[in-house]
Amino acid sequence: MKAVVYCRVSTEKDSQDSSIDRQKEELLRLASLHNIEVIKIIEERHSGYDIDRDGIIEALSILKEKKASILLVQDDTRLGRGHAKIALLHEIRKMKAEIFTLNERGEPELSETDEMVLSILATVEEFQRKLVNYKIRRGMNRAIENGYNPLKNLKNIDKGGGREKIDLPIEEILKLRKKNLTFGEIASTLRGLGFRVSKATVHRRYQEYVDENNLQNLDR
Repeated sequence: MKAVVYCRVSTEKDSQDSSIDRQKEELLRLASLHNIEVIKIIEERHSGYDIDRDGIIEALSILKEKKASILLVQDDTRLGRGHAKIALLHEIRKMKAEIFTLNERGEPELSETDEMVLSILATVEEFQRKLVNYKIRRGMNRAIENGYNPLKNLKNIDKGGGREKIDLPIEEILKLRKKNLTFGEIASTLRGLGFRVSKATVHRRYQEYVDENNLQNLDR
């Protein structure tokens, strides 16, 4: 198992340095006790009520990209407070990742209210997803009834079908990736440069490049 250690204090005061150091030492000890490999230690000085924190966003990106599956924190208040904490817990659950806290020596024990809010959020998101899918199906069926033929919109049909491959600047993708941007962030950047591209396409093109270079290295 791989994990990210996240340590946070709420102010920039030098007196808080000892708290950061203590959190880090104790969480590393907890990881060692459970044979968890720590791949990143993130220290942050920011209010827990604010969700727009560079450190926690970096931690979420690592979990989302499946580089780690566990977030180690002293307790759930280090993760965040108020609405920010609930939002972060919800995102981490969606990623199928886990939170281990030092205080509970495992998953944080949430209040009934917190669990109820998380359940409501999950239900609302599932409903929204189904609603969007329903609207897409209804729109497509209506278009077909009015004479729309999806096959006429397929390019390369004479080459076995499929979509035309988008020409993307792989050098730019690699450069942004080295700056630890997620594939979603890279896709957004490229769209700003005029490329009509999705996160999935960026990830696929990046993986194709990596796989091709790995094969070339094996042939040498």
